[in-house]
Amino acid sequence: MFKYLKHFLPAFTSVLFLIIASKGEYYPTFFLIGFSLFIILGDYILPKDRHIQQFSYPGLLNLSIYINLPILFVVVLLATSIFSPDISLWYINFMESSLNIDFNQTKNSYTIIDKISLIIQTALFIGILGTVPGHELTHRVNNKFDMFVGNWLLAFSFDCTFAIEHVFGHHKNACLPEDPASAKRGENIYLFIIKAVFNEHIDAWKIELNRLKKESRKPLSIHNNMLIGYLRSIIIAFIVFTISGVMGILYFLIFALLAKSFLEAINFVEHYGLIREREKRVKMRHSWNSNHFMSSIYLCNVTRHSDHHRLARLKFWELHPCPEDAPMAPYGYLSMLYLVLLTPFLYKRVMVGKLSDWDKNYASIEEKQLV
Repeated sequence: MFKYLKHFLPAFTSVLFLIIASKGEYYPTFFLIGFSLFIILGDYILPKDRHIQQFSYPGLLNLSIYINLPILFVVVLLATSIFSPDISLWYINFMESSLNIDFNQTKNSYTIIDKISLIIQTALFIGILGTVPGHELTHRVNNKFDMFVGNWLLAFSFDCTFAIEHVFGHHKNACLPEDPASAKRGENIYLFIIKAVFNEHIDAWKIELNRLKKESRKPLSIHNNMLIGYLRSIIIAFIVFTISGVMGILYFLIFALLAKSFLEAINFVEHYGLIREREKRVKMRHSWNSNHFMSSIYLCNVTRHSDHHRLARLKFWELHPCPEDAPMAPYGYLSMLYLVLLTPFLYKRVMVGKLSDWDKNYASIEEKQLV
């Protein structure tokens, strides 16, 4: 039973966050610290996840993703309301009468550190509950329900481009110079994030307009997935506005931007410094793989990135850990995220040895020459 329940851990953790954050002063900060240590130390202490488990009830695994959508709505609505000075009266009455929470007192008790922690934690949950499951579902291009849920999950980070550019662009161009999601050796992480967001958006528009042209459809129509994607995010923003006003929308944009930045930082880590010969297929060696236990649970096995690029149609529970066929990232995903964003110089120093090993033991003769 545990092999099913463990995949519900992200949803359970986010509900726990809602409960703890509502306790008031210091609690959001304690939660962020505890959450980070739980995953980082878990990745360090627990044995690597090197097995493919067999599941008789895949519907339960899909359910562990689907339930993220309503939970993420609640997380975002709560977080945006905390930062707004103009809250709808019915929302405050609901918190007091139904949940027995003195919302104004709780909100006013937060310190500056608490508010910063709330921003970071909310952005992390948009990534964990939204972006990563959205990535999983929007790869299932022939399943309308999964595409529906996946695109709504991506809408929380204003990232309708991801379902298009990642699926039809990045998977074709990974580790080539033109791929905006593949980081070059020595590249600045902050400039990479800015360029990636901009170029992925342009590439997504090109891919979508080309698809519409082939299908003889007009760009300005309900068939344009980019426009539909914008509309989804606008709808979420409008719901936020009905509760938290203009300030709520402002903080929703901040959460979304930070979550998108976290995604690009993970993209940076997943292919950093790796090179592929043009016209050659993407192989196991073209992604930094990770079998750290806690990261795998919280991120739908996207940590098994090498096998994901080998065969993108595989469900997250079908991905192979590739312990011998792929280069391994030195730490779990949250550790790598904090490392590359807070101490990029240290990240590059750590990766020097990993890249040297890749050049020697993984790169083809042609890739060695390109290096």
